[in-house]
Amino acid sequence: METALEVYNDTEMKSPETQPIKRRKKKSMVWEHFTIESVEPNCRRAFCKGCKQSFAYSNGNKVAGTSHLKRHIAKGTCPALIHTQDNDNNQLMGTPYTPKSDTPRRRYRTQNGSSYVAFNQDKCRQEIAKMIIMHDYPLHMVEHPGFISFVHSIQPHFDAVSFNNVQGDCVATYLAEKQNVMKSLERIPGRFCLTLDFWKSKVTLGYVFITAHFIDSDWKIQKKLLNVLMESYPEADEALSLAVANCVSEWGLEGKLFSVTFNHPASNPAVENIRPLLCIKNPGILDGQLVIGNCVARTFSSLAKDVLEKGKDVIKNIRDSVKHVKTSESHEERFVELKEQLQVPSEKVLSLDDQTQWNTTYKMLVAASELKEVFSCLDTADPDYKQPPSAEYWRHVEALCTFLKPLFEAASTLRSSENPSAVTFFHEVWKTQSDLSRAIAGEDPYVASIAKTMKEKVDKYWRDCSLVLAMAVVMDPRFKMKLVEFSFSKIFGEDAGKNIKTVDDGIHELFSEYMALPAPLKPTSEGGKVDGLSDFDTYIMETTGQNLKSELDQYLDETLLPRVQEFDVLDWWKQNKLKYPTLSKMARDILSISVSAAAFDYVFDMEPREMDEYKTSLRPETVEALICAREWLLENDASSAAAQMSSANIKTEA
Repeated sequence: METALEVYNDTEMKSPETQPIKRRKKKSMVWEHFTIESVEPNCRRAFCKGCKQSFAYSNGNKVAGTSHLKRHIAKGTCPALIHTQDNDNNQLMGTPYTPKSDTPRRRYRTQNGSSYVAFNQDKCRQEIAKMIIMHDYPLHMVEHPGFISFVHSIQPHFDAVSFNNVQGDCVATYLAEKQNVMKSLERIPGRFCLTLDFWKSKVTLGYVFITAHFIDSDWKIQKKLLNVLMESYPEADEALSLAVANCVSEWGLEGKLFSVTFNHPASNPAVENIRPLLCIKNPGILDGQLVIGNCVARTFSSLAKDVLEKGKDVIKNIRDSVKHVKTSESHEERFVELKEQLQVPSEKVLSLDDQTQWNTTYKMLVAASELKEVFSCLDTADPDYKQPPSAEYWRHVEALCTFLKPLFEAASTLRSSENPSAVTFFHEVWKTQSDLSRAIAGEDPYVASIAKTMKEKVDKYWRDCSLVLAMAVVMDPRFKMKLVEFSFSKIFGEDAGKNIKTVDDGIHELFSEYMALPAPLKPTSEGGKVDGLSDFDTYIMETTGQNLKSELDQYLDETLLPRVQEFDVLDWWKQNKLKYPTLSKMARDILSISVSAAAFDYVFDMEPREMDEYKTSLRPETVEALICAREWLLENDASSAAAQMSSANIKTEA
C-alpha cells in the first residue's frame, strides 16, 4: 500500500542541477536555501532547507518565480535563519541580499493608516488546510462558488485552490505533525499498549483506529492516535495482525508493544497472529491475556442491549407516553400542572431517547419512573392520553433500571476519564458478576431471566480478561494479591486457588522477563556526581539479607497502604521507582493497559461506529491524514490553552 508520503512527496530530493535540460540553470543564490519537491502530478513546491516551510514553485507550465523565496530568507521571516543569525552575530551566510527589481509583496493599509498587512498566498493555503482539518469540512468546499466568492471578497488577489491542491496541503500538514508526534514518542521510557477500534461503512469496507496508550517520563498516562487504516476485508483472520504490524513498523514500535485491546469479533487464529508482535514472547504468561479481545465498553453496550431487548414492550409503552407529553405544548402544560397538583418532588425532565445510544433510554426510563404517579393520573387531566403503563409495567421499569444503573455508572467512568485504569474495572466487573448471581437466585422470574442472560456474557468477559485485570490490581499498593485472593474466592469457589496461582505465577514470570532486560544505570546523586557510596549500598544489601528477596516479593510482603479515596497509583510508583527500579518498569507497562478500545465519546453506542459516506469516497491515505491531523491539532490547542492558563494562575498568585 502506498503511503501518504509516497503519494504526495517525491522522496528523492532534486537539486536545481538535476532538473530537465530544457529549463535554464538556476543561478539565483536562493537555491542555496531551497530544494524543489513534487507534491502531486504536475505540481512542485519549494521547501526551505532551514524551517521546512513550503512555497509555490510550479503548477503545470506556470512557474511562480523566486521573489517570494528571496523575501523569506532576506526579510528575516525564516525562523531557522534568524536563529543562525543570532548565533553568528548577525552574519547570515555572508551578506544578506535585498531583491532590487522584484515586485514587493502586496501590502494593504489599514483603516487608521498607521500599519500594513502583508498578503501571503502560501500562509493562506496553510490556514485553509488547517481549518478544513480541524472543523472536519469537506475538501471540495474550496471549489464551491460560495467559498470562492467569500474569499475573493476578503482578498481579491488570492489564487483559488483546487480539490487536489487542498488535499496535498492537508497531507503536508499531517506529515509535519506526524514528525512531531514521532519525536515525542521516541522519548517515552516504557512500552506501548495499543487499542484497535473498528468502524464499519456502507460500502463494506472497515476502518481501524489504532491508539497508543503509554505512561510518560513524568508518570502521567497518555494516549495518541497513530493510524486510521482501511481494511478491505475486515472479517479476515489477517486483518487484525496486518493492522498492528503496519502500525508497529511505521512508528518504530518493534520490541516496545506490550498489549493489544480490540473491539472487533475475532477468531482464535486472528488473535494468535497478533502474539508474535508483542514484546513478551512467552505466550503462556497470564494465559496469553495480553491480547484482549473483549473491549469493556462493547461488553457493557452488549449487556445493555440484552436488557433493553428483554424489556422492549415495556420500553415502547413508556416511550409512547413520553412522546405524548413532549410532542405537544398543550400536553406538556397539562402534565406539568398535574405534577404540581400532585406535589411530585422529582426534578427529572422527560426526554425522548436516541435508540442508538442506550444511556438515553436508561435516562428516559429513570425520569418516567420518578414521574409514574403523574402518568398514572394523566388520563384524568388529559383526555387525549389513552394508554398509561400498568402497575406491572412500572415494576418492570424499576427492574430494568436496576440492571442498567451499574452499567451506566461504569460506562460513565469510561467517558469521564480519558484513561480509566484496569483496577477500576476489576471492581466493576467483579461487583456486576456478584449482583447478577444474587438476582438469579431471587424469587422474581422476570428479574432472574434478565440476570441469567447477562451473567453468561459477564462470565465470558471475566474468563477472558480477569487475569490481566488482576495483574493491574496487584500493582496497586492498596490491594496487591490480597484483593485478588478475596474476590476470586467469592467468584470461583473451589477453583479459586487455581486461578489465584495463575495470577501469582504470571506476575512472577513477567517480572523474570523484566529482570532479564539490560540493567539500568545506577542512580547518581544530585547534579550527576557519584557520591562514592556504591560499595556501602552493596554492604547494606549483603548484611541485611535483602538481596535474598526479589523486588517483587519485597513489594508483595509489605503492608497494604490505606484505601484513601484520592490515591494516585502512578504518583506512588514515581516516588518509589528508585526503591523498585525493575518492578516500577513492569508496573508502568501494566498500568498502561487500556481496557476499552472505544473512544470515550462512543461508549454508549449500541452498534459499531460507521465511517461517513464522504470519507469513504476519499483515498485511504487522505482519510488517515485528515482524522489523525485533526486529533493532533486539537490536542496541541488544548495543551497550549492549559499552559496559558497555568501561566496566568502563576502570575495571579505572584
